Amino acid sequence: MNHFEINEFGQPIGFLLNKVQKPNFPEKKGIIGKFCMLEPISSEIHTDDLYKANSIDKNGECWTYLNYGPFDTISEYKKWITGIENLTDPTFYAIIDKNTSKAVGVISFLRIDTVNSSIEVGHLNFSNLLKKTKAATEALYLLLHYAFDLGFRRYEWKCNSLNFPSKIAAERFGFSYEGTFRQHLISKNRNRDTSWFSILDSEWTKIKTAYEIYLSDSNFDQNGNQKVSLSSLTEPLLKQKDPFKSIP
Repeated sequence: MNHFEINEFGQPIGFLLNKVQKPNFPEKKGIIGKFCMLEPISSEIHTDDLYKANSIDKNGECWTYLNYGPFDTISEYKKWITGIENLTDPTFYAIIDKNTSKAVGVISFLRIDTVNSSIEVGHLNFSNLLKKTKAATEALYLLLHYAFDLGFRRYEWKCNSLNFPSKIAAERFGFSYEGTFRQHLISKNRNRDTSWFSILDSEWTKIKTAYEIYLSDSNFDQNGNQKVSLSSLTEPLLKQKDPFKSIP
């Protein structure tokens, strides 16, 4: 499909969208997967589990690139969750490990734009109990699947341009690099340049297949070791990669 047309003045214009249907706004509901569940975050239900899981990171490195945290006490953390649990944009979810039934991470939808059919995933805070697990990958897959089922055309991932693990993760999860906004934000009184990534609805079918192959039982041996990596499946699908993923 051409990405532009030529109008009667000889000018290039965007391709025409036929039968544009406004996507549905995400409901605050649970989403169940094979390895994890996503539950609307609750200060009463999830605070203890999440605080304990985050406390495994003794140095608080998981908070460096977020606009909030670290939280010195569980009461401070509960106050933060209380302040965000009833929001609809962003909509926060606790990630529940189905093996333990414990909350081990946080993820959200944000910048939910039904007029322009765009939605973002963000506020990712994966504890050490969740990082590098099938549940972590599935959590991303579940929200991706839900967003495109709702009818969105564009799914965004944005991060601090110096957050190299986040940029590597974005590409592993199938997001194509689009560029960097210079001096985009001030975060914790420091400059933040922001790197942008996206998945489009036209790309979702192939990326969905990559996730399903990766998460299938046949892709892991009896010791739980992967046979095929997700990045090997998604890399050929990327339109562009971020060239800046380490300190020069």
